[in-house]
Amino acid sequence: MPIRSDPLDELAIPDGTTVEEHDLVTDGDVIVGGQSTVEFGVRGDDVMAGERVTFGGHIEAEGDCRLDMWSEVEEDVLVGGDAYLGERVHVGGELKVAGNVDIGDDVDIAESFEASGHIVIRNPMPTVVFLVVYLSQLLRIGEEEAAEDLASQLVDADEEEAQPVVLPRGARVSDDAWRVSTPATVGDDCRLHGNIRAESLTVGADNTIFGSLRARGDVTVGEDTEIKGDVTTRNGDVSIDRGATVWGDISAEDVALHEHAVVEGKIRVSGELTQVRDALGPDPESDGEDETAAESETAESETPKSETDDAETVGEEQETGDDEVAEADDDAAEVDSDSESADDSPAIESRESVEAELDGVVPMMGEDPTHSENGHDEDAELAEVE
Repeated sequence: MPIRSDPLDELAIPDGTTVEEHDLVTDGDVIVGGQSTVEFGVRGDDVMAGERVTFGGHIEAEGDCRLDMWSEVEEDVLVGGDAYLGERVHVGGELKVAGNVDIGDDVDIAESFEASGHIVIRNPMPTVVFLVVYLSQLLRIGEEEAAEDLASQLVDADEEEAQPVVLPRGARVSDDAWRVSTPATVGDDCRLHGNIRAESLTVGADNTIFGSLRARGDVTVGEDTEIKGDVTTRNGDVSIDRGATVWGDISAEDVALHEHAVVEGKIRVSGELTQVRDALGPDPESDGEDETAAESETAESETPKSETDDAETVGEEQETGDDEVAEADDDAAEVDSDSESADDSPAIESRESVEAELDGVVPMMGEDPTHSENGHDEDAELAEVE
């Protein structure tokens, strides 16, 4: 990530994030911008919050937890690593830390406090200030690559690591609504409660959102995602992908709806409504088989006729001899000439013309009284057979 970009410039909900019994649960880190309100508890790896952040539940961090000045946690704070609490932080329940604790002035812990490591009471530098000072120091000594690596490690994760939940500055998150003034991205396989309000919205695949989606810009709903509410945009377009279901109305300028998507409500558009269809075409594998079969048929049809005729002639010579082959050729020639003449002859229109053409060649039935119906002479004498 470039160090000049703001890591808190959008709401980012990674794959597999869920809201369970008023808790935001994720496998990765949770990064909350300053002056934000999270009205439920948070469970993740590392939890980092800016100044004046309010949590309406408890915090469970498997790794480290850092709360900047004037932050408030209504319930317990349980930390598996180290804890950093700025001045005037308020914890409404217990504070239990498995590692070291760095505490600022006027930190208020309503109930018990336990730490397995060292406890240092001082004013720890706020997270944002610390990062700015550290990055500035790296840039001052010419370590630009190291500074960019550090910035990437804060908000980006490797492929095998879970991506962090990022709540931008000034966000307000509750069971009723997720409200941000920045773009929002929801990953895959998420289960969220509350309406989502953002500048623009991109929702991944296989999600279930118990609420509506509303944005000023474009809204995209991925495959097999269920939206238990309306999808509305003020100045943008809406795209609903294959297998998605919207249990409400859709309002936008333009709507692109997949043919296998379902909308249970009304669709209101001021521009165009487009139905997206799956691309149709032959299977690449079958194409290869068809081409192979066509090539084989073409090869057979292109086999020289002279070679086949020579092979048949050789076989006949071995069985019948030269004289029989010659007679067969003569008969074949006669048959060919007869077929050619038959093809060239005009079509016969009546029986009279047929009888006229065959008169004197084949006796017709009933023409000669000396012949029977079968064409033989009944009075003819049969030759004696010895």
